[in-house]
Amino acid sequence: MLEIKNHFKSVREGIFLKGAIQTVKTGVILVLLSPLSLFAQSGKATPKSTIKYAKGFALSYRGNYKVLSILNYYNDQVDTLRYLLLDRKAPVPKGFSNTQIIRTPVKSLITMSSMHIALTEFAGAANLITGQGNFKYVSSPLVRKNIKTGKVKEVGLDGDLNQEMIISMRPDVLMVMGNPSARFSKYQTLMNAKVAVLAMNEWLETTPLGRMEWVKLVAALTNNEAVVNQKFEKVEKEYARLVQVAKKAKTRPLVITGMPFKGTWNVPDADSYNTKLFLDAAASYHWSKQKGTGSLPLTFEAVAPVALKADYWLNIGYVNSKLDIIAKDERFASFRPFKSGKMFNYNKRINDVGSNDYWESGGVNPHLILADLIKILHPELLPNYKLFYYKQLQ
Repeated sequence: MLEIKNHFKSVREGIFLKGAIQTVKTGVILVLLSPLSLFAQSGKATPKSTIKYAKGFALSYRGNYKVLSILNYYNDQVDTLRYLLLDRKAPVPKGFSNTQIIRTPVKSLITMSSMHIALTEFAGAANLITGQGNFKYVSSPLVRKNIKTGKVKEVGLDGDLNQEMIISMRPDVLMVMGNPSARFSKYQTLMNAKVAVLAMNEWLETTPLGRMEWVKLVAALTNNEAVVNQKFEKVEKEYARLVQVAKKAKTRPLVITGMPFKGTWNVPDADSYNTKLFLDAAASYHWSKQKGTGSLPLTFEAVAPVALKADYWLNIGYVNSKLDIIAKDERFASFRPFKSGKMFNYNKRINDVGSNDYWESGGVNPHLILADLIKILHPELLPNYKLFYYKQLQ
């Protein structure tokens, strides 16, 4: 049972309502996940996934079908999208006549982001990908191989989807980047053509494990819960072990992150999964208690006083050297990390087409990102570890 102590919007049968959204209920709402059935029609035990960290979706197992709920939190309200995950030969049960139906196990799907690829690959289903929004952001060797052979087609990004191509491809699922503030009705043409449009909100999760746990959603689509649950548990345990390692640190170095873009310096706020990573790595982070919407838009003048005394500069952006940094703004040279050389960027794994694997496989390897951060901030705690996603800028 999942408690949502927020305002609640009406449950949507697979699509957001058009026009203005009205609150229909307030207070403590209980979204009941019915007692999970242990047996499908075959009589065999059905592996189930339990959601522990992710706040953006819920799964309910009911005999030969599953109910997937996508929870969109926006302006202290919750907007729910519901999907029916149904065995391919099973009849549609009562009560789901207006719900988007996804027949399982899915045999083909289209991904929009590199994170979708990582989730799918982790679940052992990368070969099911038949379309991708933009080839520029693909790191997976398997998916890139399938692109070269023509198995995977480029379908355009969210603002410029080739809907005719997508309809002709007849995918079982089209994964799109969910946005609580946007209308879902823009996908109505695709849904009318029986393309199941699945809103993926993993990017809104506030913890690394919560973000990664969306692999269990892909497992539910592919009926691969048993394997994915085991793999997830291994990452979960390793992440917890590394957190304990970091607690042995004798200092908590002050870190800054990012770089201004068009006059705005966006830094992670208290609810960002990046902030969680910094704190789990035993770092001190100036904005760790400041709430926002995932990031805080600041000015150079607001960040500079912190940067002048910071110990490390991390996640700097699209730069590869100290020369690249001062080419952006000579004032960066006065920052303490610039002077000491303690600048580390997440661009160690960029392939020949410019795709950065940090943004792909990093999403399902939070333990490796945490290990990198611990190695950077407290090298004595992981003496034999070599950086995987990060490298020091010279």
